[in-house]
Amino acid sequence: MAAPQNANFREALSVRRVIRREAACPDNGSCSNQPALLCDERETLDIVIQKDPLASYCCGNEWLESIMKKEVTPKTSKRPKIQRVPGMLREIESNKRCYDPMVVSIGPYHHGKPNLASLEKLKAYMVREFVKASGIPIGVFYHKVTEVAAEARKCYEEGSTDVFEDEKFAQMMFLDGCFVLQYIWCMVNDKQDAMSMKSHEIAFVQRDLFLLENQLPYLVLEALMNLRFKNNDKDEMIDKFITSTRAPQTQTREKKPTTGPVRDLGNRVPVEDDQPPAHLLEVFLKKIVDKKLLEQPIYHQNDQDWYSYRSAKELKMVGIHFRPSKTHRFTDVEFESKFMSGFLYLPPITVDDATKSFLLNLVAYETCPDAPNDFAVTSYIWFLDTLIDHAEDVKELRSEGILLNFLGSDQQVAELFNEIAIDLVPNPNAYVVVKGKIESHYKNRVNIWMAEWLHTHFSTPWTILAFIAAIFAILLSFVQAYFAAFPKDK
Repeated sequence: MAAPQNANFREALSVRRVIRREAACPDNGSCSNQPALLCDERETLDIVIQKDPLASYCCGNEWLESIMKKEVTPKTSKRPKIQRVPGMLREIESNKRCYDPMVVSIGPYHHGKPNLASLEKLKAYMVREFVKASGIPIGVFYHKVTEVAAEARKCYEEGSTDVFEDEKFAQMMFLDGCFVLQYIWCMVNDKQDAMSMKSHEIAFVQRDLFLLENQLPYLVLEALMNLRFKNNDKDEMIDKFITSTRAPQTQTREKKPTTGPVRDLGNRVPVEDDQPPAHLLEVFLKKIVDKKLLEQPIYHQNDQDWYSYRSAKELKMVGIHFRPSKTHRFTDVEFESKFMSGFLYLPPITVDDATKSFLLNLVAYETCPDAPNDFAVTSYIWFLDTLIDHAEDVKELRSEGILLNFLGSDQQVAELFNEIAIDLVPNPNAYVVVKGKIESHYKNRVNIWMAEWLHTHFSTPWTILAFIAAIFAILLSFVQAYFAAFPKDK
């Protein structure tokens, strides 16, 4: 460390002054070979001993010294795997209700709330049905949960489970775990009648199972599934449930390999295949994000890479059409140019009463310190919001099978995405290839003129028929003129 050249730094040096008196001159007092210094004068020498400048600047301040001695960083500190929704998201008035369960509490964060008492009583019935189907004594299932209960407690925020003794906590994990798995089994096997719930309760339970604060440690579910199902059966069951939860069942185009320079959603925490998920919400996140895409090299923008946000209706006016992607992964967004037209491929998504809560809880999970740093879902919502301003934009995406509207009017869908996107900060590298291609297409004046001409003359079937009729009339006129000029011999 270079020493600052100022008075404050000099004060940080310990200076010891030594006074020395010469007994006699070396040349019998003549001092002819000595400098101007007289032999009988006192000579002073400054001996400087330098201490650690940083420690000296603390001046005995214990608080400053404690900062410099800290070795634990935020990235290495212990954090719960199931965290609460950040305050900055809960403060948005229009989104407050999206983070709390409506009918069922899973885990300790919302346990015991009066409005959730009805389904709390139903958990014992669901446990009984889950255990009876296995043919294994209930005590075996409960013992398996007690074995992982201590580790499961560590997954929650420190202090949030203090009100539960070990036995009470294990009982809660057992009831909630069996309830969740029995619900999933009934949904996958189309046995909704076996749950003793009304249709609206079944729908609300599915919503509540994907709330960030309503998660159960996956190790609890894993312990129960290992007893009830075979490995292939349990994985297939979870996969079917996740797939059918939000993704519309549509068949779309064949996936083509991405061409051109590879650009990523940004720096991230790698997700390993052998790393077990923390909870059900994380399992879903891994299903809708293409991990291979996220592990590609990071793209750094330059001054010429920019994108002016335009709605779906405005993009259509310049010859950009919308098509559903092959998969439902939020990272499956591409743009292709064909002749004078462009095609933007977007993953299909179902929009209903639970969509807002579902997407916002995925966003909340992405803000957690230990979650991947790619902000894939946040970036997808933000990108979709740039395309949706009004009902006309929703109509365009809906007509192409990208938005499946079970919510209500197109205007309601537009307002939903505008509300979800409030204060969202996407990854700046998200979809940069797609945005760059859209901008290039938009700047091409030939594409714009062609699109405007086609829109003016071929926007309806009647204009197309009129154009064909006009072409036919022109050809007929040429034929008549030809035979008038060159009549056939009789």
